[in-house]
Order: sequence, then C-alpha cells, then structure tokens
Amino acid sequence: MRIRAAVLHEPGRLAIEDVDLDPPRAGEVLVRVVAAGVCRSDLHFVDGVLGDRRWPMVLGHEGAGVVEAVGDGVEHVVSGDRVVFCFVPSCGACAQCRAGRSNLCAPAAERSFAGVLMDGTSRLRLTDGTVLQHGLMTACFAERTVVMAAGAVPISDTLPLWQAALLGCGVVTGIGAVRNAARVRIGESVCVVGCGGVGLHVVAGARLAGAGRIVAVDRDPLKLELALRRGATDAVDASAGARAVRKLTGGGVDHAFEVVGRPETIRFAWDVLRPGATAIVVGVAPRGVEVSLPALEFLSEKTIRGCYYGSADVAAELPAIARLVAGGRLELAEVVSHFAELDGIGEAFDRLRAGEGARTIVVLDPELAGAPVG
Repeated sequence: MRIRAAVLHEPGRLAIEDVDLDPPRAGEVLVRVVAAGVCRSDLHFVDGVLGDRRWPMVLGHEGAGVVEAVGDGVEHVVSGDRVVFCFVPSCGACAQCRAGRSNLCAPAAERSFAGVLMDGTSRLRLTDGTVLQHGLMTACFAERTVVMAAGAVPISDTLPLWQAALLGCGVVTGIGAVRNAARVRIGESVCVVGCGGVGLHVVAGARLAGAGRIVAVDRDPLKLELALRRGATDAVDASAGARAVRKLTGGGVDHAFEVVGRPETIRFAWDVLRPGATAIVVGVAPRGVEVSLPALEFLSEKTIRGCYYGSADVAAELPAIARLVAGGRLELAEVVSHFAELDGIGEAFDRLRAGEGARTIVVLDPELAGAPVG
C-alpha cells in the first residue's frame, strides 16, 4: 500500500512524502499509526550523530496505533487491537534474553542498527523502488507501519492513544531507570539532571518509588516547574552547579540520573553523588562523545552505569505502567507541550534542538487519538 511518512534521506534532509509499504510476513503485524512521540533519539538520526549509513530511513520509534492485519504465527494480537510499539522486539533465545536482559537482545540490536526487521529485510520503499530503513525497527512517523509481533504490545481501551504513544519509549525508559537500573528505595534521595520528556518520567518514577527527596535540575524554568508538578521536591537551575545540589541535600544524593546525553551533564550527575552512591546515564550521547571522571573519587565507592530502554522487560512492564496511568497514579498529559500533524515534525525537531518545551505528540488520526492538533 502507499502511505505518507517522514523520510530521512540523509542528515539534515527530512521530507514528508509517499512511500510504499509491503504487507506483514510471518511473525509481523501491520499497524495503523494513531499517534507518535518525537524523541531526542529521532533528532540524533536527523542530525547524523548515531553512525554512518543510517539512511534513507522512515523515522519514529515511540507510538501507538490499531492493528489492521497480522502475519502467520501471530496470536497475541488480532485486527482491531490497540497496541503500543516496543522498539526492541526481543528474540527470547539469545544469551542476553536468557539472562533476563531482553532490552539488550543481540539479534534485535543488530537488525535495528541495520534498519531492517528480524528476517534482515525491509517492508518500506520509495516510490522509485529505493529500499528504506525502518527507524529502530518501528518507523512510526508514518500512517501505517509493519513491526515484529514482539514490537506490538496490546493495551486496554482505558487509555487514550495519544497518551499511550508515550509509553513505549519515554515512559518505560524513565520509570524503568528508577525501578530497574537504580532500584530506588523508600526515603532515598534522587537528582534528575535534564527534565525533558524522559527526565520528567524519571521524576515521576522516583515519586512512585517513594524517594524522600527529588531534586530536578535544568536550565529551563518551565521544565523545572513541570518537574515540581510531577513530584520533585526541589528545583535547581543547572547554572548553579553541582555544589548547589550537594549543599541542598547535605552532601549529595543516593542516585543521580543523567537524561541529556552530554559530557557536562554526565559529569554533573557524578558530582552530585554522596560517597557510595550511583549515577545512572539515561541520555543518549552522539557517537564519539567521551566523558572524563576524577579517578581519585572512585575511592569513595561512587559508581556510574548505563541504562538502555529502562533496563526493562518492556513487553511485561508496558501493560503494568498503562494500568498506573489508567488508575490515576501516573499523569501523562502534562508532559506533552505540543501537538502536531505529520507535516509538523520538522518544527518539533527545531524545538528539541533549542531545548524548548517537553514532548511533542504527532497525531496521525485525531479521531482515534482523542487529542487536539495544533
């Protein structure tokens, strides 16, 4: 079928145009995309900082929609089901999956980097026949997409799809970092460096975990205000430096989350730690970026670790998080600062570059999404 999609032809050259989409094969699902979130990882693709030969590509990896058809062997969803996208459709059989680290599934990582589905091929082409890559095996900045069966996670009808669109990346990444990577306990102190779309979910996750003090750090006063509404107990302008956080918390925090992906913010997260505490790097840094840390401070048993996709079993955690939203324990609407149509993706990327606003939701079907456009 022919659909409209956001195509990255090369870094800096993004176009909304017609592309051809093949039907799903065995183990795959065709989804009508209803809404999609614009994430900083998408911007990294546009700016060409995640590696060579990552184009031409249909972008988008955070979204939700309605199943229209399934390939042979797919039994967990049927036509008409509402689903959220999971951009790591784990194989369940590799060493990482067997060890309980499905977010690090080796075959999924290899295929994702190549921009193909699990059989090594693409379902997307330009109208002249040029093969297109699937952005993070999802390619949901499009009217329809074909994903692996494990990449379509069913959810109930209780959550509006424009909110459900956030679950598959920003929400599970932020809350998963708190639950799985840091394992924040009741009464512990937390610092969140960077309060954009994902950082706000880290704040919410820390609140849900019962953290006693949650310090939000950002340069944008509007983002700090949002963080306070999400559960932060304190807000610190990043220009005040790590010393301000240490003074505020009486010597540093138990857990610091970096949600930007820059050397200076990673170092900031390290510098706000008390002895024996841990920094969790959630932000995605461009290829080639390196970080320096004072080696002597390892004597204080401070640690730093990475976190990919919330260190989560995403297929298992997404429905549980959706229930938190439906039950009123987790608010999603306030982290969305803009709505846009497919043609407005370029402006959404401009806002991300400028550090303006929180999440933008691209609405492809306003009636099914239940959200305004504009």
